[in-house]
Amino acid sequence: MTEIDKLDTQAVKRMSRARRLVAEGLGTTMLLAVVVGSGIMAERLAGGNVAIALLANTIATGAGLVALILMFGTISGAHFNPVVTLSEAWQKNVAAGDVVPYVVVQVVGAFAGVAAAHAMFGEPVFQASEHVRSGASQWWSECVATFGLIGVIIGCSRSRPGITPFAVAAYITSAYWFTASTSFANPAVTLARAATNTFAGIRPSDTPGFILAQLAGATAATALFTWLYPAPPADATVGGTVAPSDFANQMES
Repeated sequence: MTEIDKLDTQAVKRMSRARRLVAEGLGTTMLLAVVVGSGIMAERLAGGNVAIALLANTIATGAGLVALILMFGTISGAHFNPVVTLSEAWQKNVAAGDVVPYVVVQVVGAFAGVAAAHAMFGEPVFQASEHVRSGASQWWSECVATFGLIGVIIGCSRSRPGITPFAVAAYITSAYWFTASTSFANPAVTLARAATNTFAGIRPSDTPGFILAQLAGATAATALFTWLYPAPPADATVGGTVAPSDFANQMES
């Protein structure tokens, strides 16, 4: 390979990474704009009915999430979530050198999404949240929520990858209601939501407990679900789609 060919290959790799990082950052920005913006709108229109406000916030988040995963999934994997990136790196689906850049753009994108939502509704760019979310039940909820999210991602991506965006969105929609924490399940989202004193906010001092619980849930889920669902064989078709017999053969070995 000539020096020019080597430079061309490096340029392609840099462009590929640049595209992936932009997709991750932009996708996370749009996700937070959906979560926070719909929370503000819901709170303003619900007339004090918290259940109605949460329902509206839930529907908007689920719908936005499936659209964003479908939009960016083929570029970056549409993680929008540091624990998803860490789980994918554990499975060797993401290069180790991409982990830190992914997490950085996810966090930056999350704060940008909060700022975008605030601008749409005439709120200050950032404001420390006063919404208390603390205690063992909240932390356990985040552990369970994140465990389930990683389980859905691994299980579906290794068995029926085409439905993964819909399964993830459906799970998050349900987890808004079956967890006491309303299912943040995402450290970048947790940090950014500390910067909004609106319906979707979390008090900054409560974020460490949430993030530690999310990391614990993701770790447990990755360990369990990579055992339950064998990795696709090397000659799997695009997207990791394999025939059921391929999994059966692996599980018998």
